[in-house]
Amino acid sequence: MPQETTRMHTFPRLALATATAAALTGGLLTFSAASASAADPLKAARADFNGDGIGDIATSATTAYVNGHKGAGQVVALYGSASGISTAKRTTLSQNSTGVPGTAEAGDQFGYDLAYADFNGDGYDDLAVGSPTEKVGTDTDGGTVTLLWGSENGLTGKGVDIKDPSPSSHDYWGQTLAAADFDGDGKPDLAVGSSAATVWVFKGGIASNGTPGGRYTVKPPIQSGTASWPYGPLKLTAGDVNGDGRSDLIVDGYETRTSNHWNTNYWLPGSANGLTATGAKALKNGVVTGIGDINGDGFGDIVSGASWDTTLSDGSTVPDSAKGGRVAVTYGSATGPAKAVMFNQNSSNVPGTSEKGDGFGWDLDLGDVNGDGYADLVVSTPNEDIGSKTNTGQVTVLYGSASGIDLASGAQSFAQSTAGVPGDDEKNDLFGADVKLDDVTGDGRADLIIGSYENGGDGAVTYLPSNGSKITTTGSRALAASKVGVSTSGVPQFGAVFAD
Repeated sequence: MPQETTRMHTFPRLALATATAAALTGGLLTFSAASASAADPLKAARADFNGDGIGDIATSATTAYVNGHKGAGQVVALYGSASGISTAKRTTLSQNSTGVPGTAEAGDQFGYDLAYADFNGDGYDDLAVGSPTEKVGTDTDGGTVTLLWGSENGLTGKGVDIKDPSPSSHDYWGQTLAAADFDGDGKPDLAVGSSAATVWVFKGGIASNGTPGGRYTVKPPIQSGTASWPYGPLKLTAGDVNGDGRSDLIVDGYETRTSNHWNTNYWLPGSANGLTATGAKALKNGVVTGIGDINGDGFGDIVSGASWDTTLSDGSTVPDSAKGGRVAVTYGSATGPAKAVMFNQNSSNVPGTSEKGDGFGWDLDLGDVNGDGYADLVVSTPNEDIGSKTNTGQVTVLYGSASGIDLASGAQSFAQSTAGVPGDDEKNDLFGADVKLDDVTGDGRADLIIGSYENGGDGAVTYLPSNGSKITTTGSRALAASKVGVSTSGVPQFGAVFAD
């Protein structure tokens, strides 16, 4: 690997899979908004695959066995109800499910990344599923992107593949996905990343036969991958930062400006012609995982986490970093990203203490927990040690206000040792491997959904509801992999990835 591998944070959310499968040694393995206008002018702040008006959650078990095939992968839709999500209302699909394109094979990683929108315009949200290590013909890691259609009964096995327009120029097609309306035509677009720096955008909706209204490419100023360095965009996040009614795209990747090639976010504005790299702005280092209107000014605010420590193993100091990880909030404006503020666990009134390796900011999400019109923020710290339990993990909820994230009062933190939270603090649970703030009860308030590595990497999804003013443990429940039709052979990682 190149020297810069010691300098960069590799975001792919299954980075934890290798460490966990080997020995669960505690390595680290995406966005909803307070209002659709701040996040995406077209897409609702939560997925609704069955059209009942209540938010649903899509997650995956990317390294699950399917019919004995290791790492083939599955996706799971958990349908919301007045009592939240449960194992009773769900759909579990793999490439061996009737109607789903392809065949489950070892190492496909079906569900590595997920994105939702009503691509075919039938009133039901659909799910885009990336399988970046699927073998395509003789291309070992060619990758596929599959659309699974929504219906009155939820996600169906009916689907189509979105063909790679340039398979010879890259690998890992579908390793990053984002769905939004980048050109403001009222139809959803799908952005797809691979090992190349170039992002493909399928625009104007996608018909049931897989044909988009059109397509184009945009190339942010990041490094393309090579055979030994197989990265391009590491994360794609969509939202309207400048308030022009069109979604913008935040691309996380390795910058080309310096010899260090630091992990960097770039803002690419939307326009009437779609996304453009003209006017792209570099942001604070970190992995973008949320855009929402935190201060209620009508502009989407960008929230990114840099979960790495200040000093890396080679002695280099990472720009804009902090011991144990930190979060940056870059506030939106009519001209795009503007003022940025940063905080960590040593900031006043933020629960916990910054310790080396905590991973504060590993994942983030935004949603309006209390219905006050300001987006609230959940931050995960999956490598947090609690007592003698290493890498057990915790999550922190911070509330939005007219002045931005409120660090003066109201913060909450949750671990499995918190009264009312299902389970117990255990070594390598990685509570907070992924997090979501979405309304899954239909009351207009965002609830908290937490993924973890429960039971030695089987994975679990924990539901903590909003009581209208804050997150509460009353009515909480944990959904185990074995209860949603996911095989617990190997390390399936159920709940490690949520759809954005």
